Amino acid sequence: MSRASSCERELLGAMAEMPFLDRLELAAVTGWSKGTVYRNAARLEQRGLVASVPHATPVIPRTRRYHLTADGLRCLAEATGDSMDRLLRTRPVSHSWLRLLLERLDGAAVIYRLASAVSEPAFPVRFRWYRAAPLDAAVTLPDGRTLGVLRLGRTAGRTGFGKRLRRLADGPRPGLVLVIVPDETRLRHAGRLLAQTPLNVLLALEEDVALAGPDRRIWRPPAANAFLGLRHALGRLPAGGALFEETPPTRLARPGGNYHDALAALLAPAEKRALDLAADWPWLSRRDLAALLGVSEPRASQVIVALETDGLLARPPEAGGRMALTDPGLAALARRDRASVAAAWKGSSVAPVDEGRPLHWRNVSGGRSRQLLRNLDHTAAVHGFVASLAAQARCLDWEVLQLDPPHGASRHFRHQEGPRSVHPDAFGLLRRGPDYSEPWAFFLEWERRAVRPGTMADRLAPYLRYYSTQRPADDHGVPPAVLVVFDDDLAAGHFLRLAEELMDRAGVSLPLWVSDRAAVQSRGPLGSAWRTPGRWEPVSLLSAPAEGHVKERGAGQLAGPRSFPDRRGTATPLQHRSRPRGPRGRGGRTVVRLDAAALWERLAQLDRSQNWLAREMGVSSAHVSLLVNGGRAPSGRIQKRMLKALGVSDFNQLFTLEVTDDQP
Repeated sequence: MSRASSCERELLGAMAEMPFLDRLELAAVTGWSKGTVYRNAARLEQRGLVASVPHATPVIPRTRRYHLTADGLRCLAEATGDSMDRLLRTRPVSHSWLRLLLERLDGAAVIYRLASAVSEPAFPVRFRWYRAAPLDAAVTLPDGRTLGVLRLGRTAGRTGFGKRLRRLADGPRPGLVLVIVPDETRLRHAGRLLAQTPLNVLLALEEDVALAGPDRRIWRPPAANAFLGLRHALGRLPAGGALFEETPPTRLARPGGNYHDALAALLAPAEKRALDLAADWPWLSRRDLAALLGVSEPRASQVIVALETDGLLARPPEAGGRMALTDPGLAALARRDRASVAAAWKGSSVAPVDEGRPLHWRNVSGGRSRQLLRNLDHTAAVHGFVASLAAQARCLDWEVLQLDPPHGASRHFRHQEGPRSVHPDAFGLLRRGPDYSEPWAFFLEWERRAVRPGTMADRLAPYLRYYSTQRPADDHGVPPAVLVVFDDDLAAGHFLRLAEELMDRAGVSLPLWVSDRAAVQSRGPLGSAWRTPGRWEPVSLLSAPAEGHVKERGAGQLAGPRSFPDRRGTATPLQHRSRPRGPRGRGGRTVVRLDAAALWERLAQLDRSQNWLAREMGVSSAHVSLLVNGGRAPSGRIQKRMLKALGVSDFNQLFTLEVTDDQP
């Protein structure tokens, strides 16, 4: 067989084992060069042996993912000497398998990036997908050692994840299990659960897995404060290990039809982010969605209309135009994350119990959605707070890592009296600093009922128990602040006095911040609107940024035309404060520029190329060239990726701040 036909056969085999690989991943798992893979993939698509679908996520750039057609499957059977029936039973190439992988494609793409990283130090690898096993996938190295991959999705609940872990611990155990989680809080929770099992486990954040190579130290043992690179972990992987075996279905159809209609292929990254936000925060307004996405309201309207057209989002007039996911939207997210569709509908469905009656909170079938609609004023207040905080944090150059709704913000712990819990209205985790290493977390309590001393004490008691333990720091890395907002200033003052007495009596230091609705709305969640025990004059939650460190944003990036008064009482838009002045007294604009000389010096130290840096950052080589040549200013996300890829902790080592004369 010629060199070209040999490459084509290997590409067909890789697509049979791992459907919906993109071309860079194909090059990694087959060992062929990128140019060869691109040429042969185009030739196979022209001959009708493979087809491709577009795909992009918030962390993976737009690409095309390839799968076998029925003709391609027949060609592979002839080349390998296997029958079509055997390939359908031993490879995930049937119509049902392709549909299943398309439903999970956003998570599957991250797992494929992980498999590509494993292929660099351990080539070649064998890969296996699972339908219903506790593992999502498994990788077998050339020497027979085994890896299991388990992904925890955004919508997956703690109960379902715990059941998967128990099944995994009770069944065949691979040599190492790599657990991928969506955020820091769930990583710590999963680590505590896994530390109690006999499994050999490493955990990492999903965004880091999608962007990191085999040498980046992103993997953490569940019971140790250490970071390991994948190459290092594979070098110490024990021999052997067993994998789950699944019985294939009795009847399997050949691949056929158009797979471009899958939601994972149709939706843009902004639309996928909006779906996740609507799932987290039912009855969200357009204005708050725009602030959480970091886009203008017209752009948010485009996203909403696109999701409504696809039948994933609804805005009932009875809810004041606020949006919530439809049952198909909830099902799509549940299937993406291997969660229970029935549980998602039971908790968050907005479908009416009686279709003949108008929408009212009593007529909403989902328990969580019903309660939020019943208390819509409270729901809107919490949404407005987190949206304003997200917009204001971006202006102050804080990165919003995590914003959890009530059902994700709950914390369960053991106290001397037994199992206890706290149930805040929201939880958030922010990060700032030259290398984004300065974290800050908070719980939010938006109070309307706790206006009497007894109810105030009842509201504060769970937090006093929680903060009397080590769990706040163990759960989040840093003890979160407790933010309590009342409807009026009088109740806030009474609560603050009572809190001082209760804290002294319990001997617990609670990081408590108290405010009222008017102060928060006028000054912003991060403004001088908060009082603390022992300090009754209003102060800010976060310290002001250093001179020249404010990240400028264009008009429309905030949640509507909101302004926050300064000390003189003048309404001054927050994004125009502390702005460095340009020549002749005009308002300048601070722009971050890449120091090309420092970049080349660092690449030389690492013995790496610019193309390697582009791959590690998840962007194109052309984009990196624009950054090097000064044709484009690096965004906050690009700065973070570059610092991580190059292993640099000092922002000023790679970037400089430039004050321009032009008006923003």
